[in-house]
Amino acid sequence: MNDRQITPREGAHGTTIRPLTPLEISSGLVLPPARRAPALPAIEPGTTPRAAFEAAILPALRRSPCLVSFSGGRDSSAVLATATFLARREGLPLPVPITHRFPSAGATQETEWQEQVIGHLGLEDWIRIEAAGDLDCVGPVATATLRRHGLLWPCNAYFHAPIFEAAAGGAVITGVGGDEAFSPSSWARALSVLRGQARPGPRNLAHVGFALSPVAVKRTLIRRWLPEICPWLRPAARARIEAHVASDAASEPLRWRTRYRDLADSGYMEVSLGSLATLAAAEDVELAHPFHDKRFLAVLAALPPAQRPASRSEAMTMLVGDLLPDALLNRSTKARFDQVFWTEHSRELVASWDGEGVDPEIVDLDRLRAEWASPTPEAHTFTLLQSVWLTRARAAGPPPAAATPTPAAG
Repeated sequence: MNDRQITPREGAHGTTIRPLTPLEISSGLVLPPARRAPALPAIEPGTTPRAAFEAAILPALRRSPCLVSFSGGRDSSAVLATATFLARREGLPLPVPITHRFPSAGATQETEWQEQVIGHLGLEDWIRIEAAGDLDCVGPVATATLRRHGLLWPCNAYFHAPIFEAAAGGAVITGVGGDEAFSPSSWARALSVLRGQARPGPRNLAHVGFALSPVAVKRTLIRRWLPEICPWLRPAARARIEAHVASDAASEPLRWRTRYRDLADSGYMEVSLGSLATLAAAEDVELAHPFHDKRFLAVLAALPPAQRPASRSEAMTMLVGDLLPDALLNRSTKARFDQVFWTEHSRELVASWDGEGVDPEIVDLDRLRAEWASPTPEAHTFTLLQSVWLTRARAAGPPPAAATPTPAAG
């Protein structure tokens, strides 16, 4: 198996793009090496999560236009609400929400939630992009990005390209990192027993025993329990992916503070945000990801046990409970976009695919073909399809001079 190491290449405006290895392309996962996370930055005593969140947002509001990537979910709503509150307090121009709309993709529909948030905040400007099939993983926007930058991770990083284009010369604030910052720990059940918050019955004690086990023991057991991962990979490649997934899960810190230190230095977040930075730099856009701001994470890490949120709803209430309605703060639903990324553009490419752009030493071509023939192909194969498109495009030579169209804002 050829899983060579590749040196970083230069992206737009001096940004550095970390090339994907063949195994990462084939699995759709990034496999950053383990490393020791540095200490979190020092914070002023008494700094609240809200104050740190505001501090991460404020610089972006000083640039114009300042757009907020807004889906209507809890994370982007929290960002938009805080940015709007700050702009009014500081006498700055209001941020402008910008939203992709996919009328034909039912799982993406967040219209009611979006309108509820916009109405609650009293915002008049709202950019809505009617994207239709243009955001397919090998559609017009994706392929323009592939021509300019090559393969990026995640495969749907191009989703923000029209947003950065609309914000050219200004700033964009995202809700990226909210899931990571506020998702419950895998060891939450064990910790509740250790803190006397749950009964130490047989099942709970088993959770405690597993959580306190050495990493090597947890890694072995997790790998044994894993469902089949990336079935289109050949056995040796799949074994490497399983080993990485099990090791990553087993290494999740038990301690609250260590968890946030590791998150601040997350390898996969570094790659993901690096891709967005490359796309933003091409439009001279300043990016802000307040949920992944290191000072914000440091403040969360420093919370005393009694103030630590036990759920996403508690976290949202702690952060923006005074800015958003309770119904939104406590919602459990979330939009899914997989069907947006696999439309007629993908199906047409798959129909003519003859094996190019895929490493046969890593990928079982027949199993991949079967995956792509299914009604809902696994999203981790989308990077492979982009590799197919890019291989064909490079073989065909330079593109025509006409610009590739992007969705029009409505």
